[in-house]
Amino acid sequence: MEERLKENLKNECFAIGSLPYKSVDKAMNVVAKYCSEIPFCPQLPKLSRFEDMILQYTDNLPGKYVEKETGKVFLTQDTETFIDDLEKLFVTFEGLDDISDEDLDYYGITEEYSKTFRPYIELINKLQPNFAKTQVTGPFTLSSSLTDLSDKCACYDETLREVVTKTLSLKALWQIKEIKKVSPKTTPIIFIDEPSLSQLGTSAYLTISTEEIINTIKIVSDVIQKNGGLSAIHCCGKCNWSIAMDVGMNIINFDAYSFSENMSTFTENLKEFYERDGFIAWGIVPTLDSEALEKANKDILLNKLKKAQELLIKKGLDENSVINNSIITPSCGCGSLSEEMAEKALKLTSEISSTLKG
Repeated sequence: MEERLKENLKNECFAIGSLPYKSVDKAMNVVAKYCSEIPFCPQLPKLSRFEDMILQYTDNLPGKYVEKETGKVFLTQDTETFIDDLEKLFVTFEGLDDISDEDLDYYGITEEYSKTFRPYIELINKLQPNFAKTQVTGPFTLSSSLTDLSDKCACYDETLREVVTKTLSLKALWQIKEIKKVSPKTTPIIFIDEPSLSQLGTSAYLTISTEEIINTIKIVSDVIQKNGGLSAIHCCGKCNWSIAMDVGMNIINFDAYSFSENMSTFTENLKEFYERDGFIAWGIVPTLDSEALEKANKDILLNKLKKAQELLIKKGLDENSVINNSIITPSCGCGSLSEEMAEKALKLTSEISSTLKG
């Protein structure tokens, strides 16, 4: 990572994605108030079902089938247009280095699927920030959340898994291009949200190899990095973090409030991660534990962050890297919180960041 990027990123803050608001204006005002240095694109699942992290990135996904009676979304090779859609996807992906705006726009995120993306781009145009953060659902999480018509997870079908991976890569690239159109100096940070990583290796996914998952995530990450973005990964559960480090991510985001000891078991991987200027985004503000959030204040969370970082330093990791190659975030999205608690979470995130920078 360039020294300029490292310095500007050090101890900055942003949020994970979801907010509880039904008003786009309210959501964007909160983003501008607490995360003006690195504005993030909020998802509003209470405003629209299409803002849900699974549905939001299924627009123009080859093989998508919506059951009329229930509205449930499936992913299957049995749709009438699957072969044509598949060919279009593969041809578009093959021409990634010279892709036209028209071809890329087909895989963009429409207003129906994100009410906030255009206001977010307007905010970036106004602020001209060094960084801007947005996201796609991770290929493992999306393919393990969608089933075919016989209720078999799409992740078990090699073709459907490839469809998901390539489509998400194009949606990530489209977001990078849209950000760069209005603010060429801004470096996009594209999160690959992979909560299902915490389930990898359990009985539910024993037949899926870690190598297969690494390969799919790496495809999305490589597209982001080759097109001027920083790639990041988020998982809010206890998981095998060596996967994210093997992929070559720039930023790893985890629930540091609950799982700092889990992260500290990956010392050797973290050493290599820091050596290539990787950043840890410490999810130190507890959004998955409403009781803890109600009791939390800046000093409590700063102390907890310090202890979490000391776990890594005591295991021999470079102190300067652990402290400086840090970003501050909530532990997960705020979409399930009340509006009052969501704003408290973002306020605490901003205050902790300001204190550390100061």
